[in-house]
Amino acid sequence: MSKHNLAYLLLILTTIFWSGNFIVGKLASFHEIPPFSLNFYRWFFAGIILLPFTFKELIRSKEYIYDNIGIFIVLGITSITIFNSVVYYSLYHTQVINGLLMISTIPVWIIFISSFLNIERTNIFQIIGVILSLFGVTAIITKIDITIIKTLQFNEGDLTMIIAMFSWAIYSALLKKKVHKVSQITLLQIVIIFGLIFLIPFYFIELYNGNFIKLKKSFYFTLSYVVIFPGLLAFFFWIKGISIIGANRAGIFLHLMPIIGAIMAIIILNEKFMYYHLVGSIFIIAGISLSNKKTKWKKKIKT
Repeated sequence: MSKHNLAYLLLILTTIFWSGNFIVGKLASFHEIPPFSLNFYRWFFAGIILLPFTFKELIRSKEYIYDNIGIFIVLGITSITIFNSVVYYSLYHTQVINGLLMISTIPVWIIFISSFLNIERTNIFQIIGVILSLFGVTAIITKIDITIIKTLQFNEGDLTMIIAMFSWAIYSALLKKKVHKVSQITLLQIVIIFGLIFLIPFYFIELYNGNFIKLKKSFYFTLSYVVIFPGLLAFFFWIKGISIIGANRAGIFLHLMPIIGAIMAIIILNEKFMYYHLVGSIFIIAGISLSNKKTKWKKKIKT
């Protein structure tokens, strides 16, 4: 298997795991599992699991970590502290399909940030692909109803989800900016450590407000899933995929999440797939296809 095909496979699995994370996150709200506490324990246990495999390299790389502490802090805050916490919080107030659709616009922000920071160059094909996907997202959010566009009546969950998608775009762009001199798994461990440090205050605020976790089967199931699949495996796959094909092209795969998530929502949450979902999905798939073909054409011209 070529490196590019491997990247595509890893990124597809990542979208499946992250789509499942939204479903489980919504189920967590049904069982009143506090969002910041869930995210804290998710990454606390993920970090514990990784530690035996990363401890020696962490010790050897302590000077390198110290010299690059600024970028590691930003990576930890944008990915662990903000993104995951805000997603779980948003799902308390909005539907899974809304959250997934808004997250699918992240590639727009990745392209903007990557271009602004001179991390990656963009071109017309990539931009058109993102625009087509964005048309698809707009069709689903508005239900192809002009009155929804005029009223702009967004709920709290939709508004906070904007913070999440912007935070993840910064993380993805910065991840591409610098090639780190540590292994992928150790990089993940470093990001978790700094993310947890800044997540601790929010965890204690939640406890102070009386939002305690009830130790039930629903909590153990939720925690197990979010630690293993969207936590450890998906983050590693995402980092590896970006390192191979770049932040812009990797970000395009996030457009698969509404499609995969919609299927899961229909089966698990009994949500209905409406005509505007179909129209939106067609635009999203067209955008992804165009972005991938653009790269192939470019390669053929070079050879």
